[in-house]
Amino acid sequence: MAASPMFPLGSVLFPGVPIPLRVFEPRYLRMIGRLLDEDEPGFEFGVVLIERGSEAGGGDQRASVGTMARLVSATAGADDLVVVGVGTRRFTVERWVDEDPYPRAELSSLPALEWSEALAPLRAQAEAIVRRAIARVEERQSDADLELSDDPVAAVWQLAAIAPLGEYDRYTLLRSTSMGGLLRQTIDLVLEAEELRAAP
Repeated sequence: MAASPMFPLGSVLFPGVPIPLRVFEPRYLRMIGRLLDEDEPGFEFGVVLIERGSEAGGGDQRASVGTMARLVSATAGADDLVVVGVGTRRFTVERWVDEDPYPRAELSSLPALEWSEALAPLRAQAEAIVRRAIARVEERQSDADLELSDDPVAAVWQLAAIAPLGEYDRYTLLRSTSMGGLLRQTIDLVLEAEELRAAP
């Protein structure tokens, strides 16, 4: 099993959602450089949540479920790279391998969640609750008018991404095993978060 380059982060990436990264650590600059040198387009790296510790210098504890990111742009700064990736598919980490010179892991793909039109009312409910919650959180106002994808699967992941939740709640959503479960969890977690914010 070939090992994939990995980027542990303090945030969760969902399929179909963009992620901007400022890359300055030498090991990750080397990783992006190698990806850019590859002959084939659509270079990918894995993104996993750091559950404990820090990505700087290693020694962190990493989540076992993550999302592949396709590198779509890289812009060089004076001493860093500004990179944009887009989430593609979810995976489970089977085994971390030697970090030489950057983190790498052997991965197995998780099945894509499937859409059913029977879920349309649940999706509408989830969208209404998420948008209401966003409107009440001042620092999330920029997400309030986000136009969701025409693809229903992508739209549900976008809802999960803009929901005003902490990273551990977002990680719970990432691990969903069905589209209905993802929608119900999104509703439940957003409502719980609203209650916590409203508590004195």
